[in-house]
Amino acid sequence: MQHSKRNLLIAASAALLGAATIVRAHTDKPHASKGAVKKEQKDWGIAGDAKAARRTIEVRMLDTMRFVPDRIEVRLGETIRFKHHNAGKVMHEFVIGTPQELEEHAALMLKFPNMEHDEPYMAHVAPGKTEQIVWTFNRPGEFKFACLIAGHYSAGMVGTIIVKKDASS
Repeated sequence: MQHSKRNLLIAASAALLGAATIVRAHTDKPHASKGAVKKEQKDWGIAGDAKAARRTIEVRMLDTMRFVPDRIEVRLGETIRFKHHNAGKVMHEFVIGTPQELEEHAALMLKFPNMEHDEPYMAHVAPGKTEQIVWTFNRPGEFKFACLIAGHYSAGMVGTIIVKKDASS
């Protein structure tokens, strides 16, 4: 009986430790290096190869809950290097997605404000720091980018990315 309780305790501890590596708290400290980028096709594109980026777009994040610029146009198939500079005094993030996905994620962040996420279409930027992501826009359409830190999205920290099929669209 004692042996079974010990095994159960060890299993529960291992499960909790595993969960701790999945959900981490947002802090003003930079996140650990992403390491190998997960190339997963999304509705808004796929993680890009830095060598393929021919254009860099700088995006400033402000404590007025705005991005500058808040509207970006790219060509279908273009790989963009985004350089995000947090010009404020609080943590901000840049997350690309569909309006529905961002809305759902923002609601989840309100329920679990300490939740951390680490995907190739996201950048967490500490005050005064700069981070970057590289993304290939291989699907046409209108997508959004937002800061999903609790309260920032609802305060209007959202922008638009237009992926054009060609120069005339």
